[in-house]
This record gives sequence, C-alpha cells and structure tokens, in this order.
Amino acid sequence: MTAPHPYSELSPDCVLDALDSIGLRGDGRLLALNSYENRVYQVGIEDDKPVVAKFYRPGRWSDDAILEEHAFSQELAAAEIPAVPPLALHGRTLHHFNGFRFAVFERHGGRAPELGDPAVLEWTGRYIGRIHTVGAARPFLHRPALGIASFGHEPCEFLQANGFIPDDLKQAYAAITRQALDGVQRCYDRAGALPLLRLHGDCHGGNVLWTDAGPHFVDFDDARMGPAIQDLWMMLSGERAEQVRQMGDILAGYEDFCAFNPRQMHLVEALRTLRLIHYSAWLARRWDDPAFPVAFPWFNTQRYWQDRILELREQVALMDEPPLPI
Repeated sequence: MTAPHPYSELSPDCVLDALDSIGLRGDGRLLALNSYENRVYQVGIEDDKPVVAKFYRPGRWSDDAILEEHAFSQELAAAEIPAVPPLALHGRTLHHFNGFRFAVFERHGGRAPELGDPAVLEWTGRYIGRIHTVGAARPFLHRPALGIASFGHEPCEFLQANGFIPDDLKQAYAAITRQALDGVQRCYDRAGALPLLRLHGDCHGGNVLWTDAGPHFVDFDDARMGPAIQDLWMMLSGERAEQVRQMGDILAGYEDFCAFNPRQMHLVEALRTLRLIHYSAWLARRWDDPAFPVAFPWFNTQRYWQDRILELREQVALMDEPPLPI
C-alpha cells in the first residue's frame, strides 16, 4: 500500500493548533494560498490582523537551511529593503508542531508588477541591486549553489531512472538533454569565473508584489548561492529586441547599487535551459503529492514530453547565439 503523503496530516485543525501553540489564537478564518512546494495559509487571528503561515515541505530543507533563509530576509529588511521576513515569536522564527515545521509572516497585499513599464523595471532592478549588495556580504553555509550538476545532470538522471519518460521518447530525450547540457557548459565556459552570492533564487513577477510604494519581494524559499544574473533574467520576456530594452531598464536601476559584469549575459539562456530541465524533475519528484496531479494534469503525458524535447532543441540553438547586448 502507498504511504499517505506527509501533508495528509496537515488538516485545518492542525494549522490552527500549530498557531495556537505559539500564542496566535485563530478565529476560524483559513484561506489556502497559491503554493505547491510548501503549504501556505492566510489565517485570521482573534483581535488582530491576519497572518500568513508557511508549513515547510517535510524533508526538503534542514532546519539550518531554513534558518539561513530567515536570516537573509531579516538582513534585507534591516537594510530597509522591502523583503518579507518571518516574525520572531518567542525568540524564534522556525517553529515545530506535530512533525511539521512552520513560520509566520505578516500579510502583505499587492498586485503583479507591470513588467512592460520601463519605470517598474528600473525600480525593481534598483532593489535587486540592493538585495545583491547584502547577499554578497557573506555566503550561505547550509543552502546549495545553483549549478549544472544540481539543476541539470541530476534532474536528468532522476527522470530517466524513474520511468517518467515514455519508452518511445527516451532516446530522443536523452540525446537532447545531452546536447542541452553541453550547450550550458559552453555558456559557462564563455562567461568564465564569476562570483557567487546569496540570491533570492526565484525572482520572477509572481514573487514580487507591487504597491504604490513599490515592490515587495516574497518567498525566499529557493534562496541559494549563484551568479547575480539568476535574479535578473526571469524578468525578461518577448522577442530579442524587447529583452534588450528590458535588460537595459533593469540595469539602469541595478547598477545604482551593484556593479554588473557583462560576461554574465552568456548565462541567460543557459540558466533558462537548466530551469526547464529542473522544473520537469520537480514535478516528477512531487507527483506523489495529491495536489500535483490536480494542479498539473498535463504533466507526464506523451504531448508534455514531446513539447519538452522541442523546447530544448530551441534552447540548444539559442545558447549558441551571441548574448543579449547591454
């Protein structure tokens, strides 16, 4: 028999009891927020403002790695950078209840940023530059670095070893991932040695809440060591000419606070390729979580893997093109 998924024990009563254990008395209002890797809830609190409670996926991070994430976001907030750190309650930011680890955050509203607006891109770039200034001050000790092995070779091996690729596409997928990872290596070789710093790690429009006061950066769960460009390239979209303009707008703000080495532009398509491979493996690793087949019904179909093969072929070609000029 299949063992129940760890989150099957995370009932609404368990969520409320966990908060009650640290002195936050829920009023019964509980709203599940859009998160799959972890479970995140907006919880109404008696005679106080609602909070956001994040229950970490069991087994993903060590306590030390989670506490490094918390410390990083606290450093950013202390530097008046609009990150959202966990609340320190009873002298702790990470709490334990019935086998779950959780943290509590202030609720911050906001809307998606208008990434087509040059002023928004420059403003966002300015804050990412400030994040990187703090991130460069010291390394993570317990969180991994973004690299070809962890985001490329290992995910490919996992997919091929665990029966996710259809038999008639295994050879084609293995061949295109080899070509793709060879292309990634060439991009890294062209970029040369670059400093690694603490990053947000998943800095796309969905993790930036926009208000009249500007951006707020949320969800540092994927924070890790890596090159600065990792926190910039996901803001780009559209055709090449549009991406050149967008990157110019971002760097106009970024370089107010942090120097940018143009050799990093060799990594844009390489990092996009690694993200595509890693994303497929992430879905595969989480397929035993009942939330995933419901949320991603298109995954692991014949059409899905055919599309991934075509997508990686396009990436192989893009990685051999000159980088975006800046």
